[in-house]
Amino acid sequence: MMNSLGSSSRSRPVTMAGRFCASFIPFFAIFEALVFSVANCCSIRRTHHQRKFRYGLRELKQLAGETRFTVNEVEALYELFKKLSSSIIDDGLIHKEELQLALFKSPCGQNLFLDRVFYLFDEGRNGVIEFDEFVHALNVFHPHAPMEDKIDFAFRLYDLRQTGFIEREDVKQMVVATLMESEMDLSDDLLESIIDKTFVDADADRDGKISKEEWKAFVLRHPNLLNNMSLSYLKDVTTVFPSFVINSEVED
Repeated sequence: MMNSLGSSSRSRPVTMAGRFCASFIPFFAIFEALVFSVANCCSIRRTHHQRKFRYGLRELKQLAGETRFTVNEVEALYELFKKLSSSIIDDGLIHKEELQLALFKSPCGQNLFLDRVFYLFDEGRNGVIEFDEFVHALNVFHPHAPMEDKIDFAFRLYDLRQTGFIEREDVKQMVVATLMESEMDLSDDLLESIIDKTFVDADADRDGKISKEEWKAFVLRHPNLLNNMSLSYLKDVTTVFPSFVINSEVED
């Protein structure tokens, strides 16, 4: 690792971008685990509430029109969503405890990456994930989703304080959390060196923070940062997750 830090100045930005990219890995591992674990999502005693939504064909078609998914795929995602959203509180909404239960088999505990997943899915900022929000978030990871959407999603992932900028402390928190998840240990000096070199490359105006424009330019120079932003199996949800396909007369 120290040798890579001592490589030529020409290769350093790419190396630093690669290290910066590494802090995405636990986030996307959690994201993939979410989708695949729901098929065997454990159930505990449910609390029933009267508020329970049912999506009809009109709503499913509308979501298909807003995303890269077909109507049948949105139907399959709805089955997945219903299973996840009823694991603790059967109200047609995903609560953070239900997300945590699906991923970690326990509704309790703290995890920065789980917090970021939940925050980015919860478009309405009302403390729950609704089905349309669930589909919109998954759509960002569709291989055919616009690059702009992926860049924006990744920016918001790092903007921990919702300031409209990626700040040094944001990056440090994510990298430290990554090291903890992977049980790796870096010296404080090496950690600061990685962050320093990232900001040298990304912070064009040298104001100590990365704007959306600077982030976009940084990502376009280092597209490997978004390698994990496309999940190939989302191209055909009904094939990959046949257990979520319901008997339907809908024809795409």
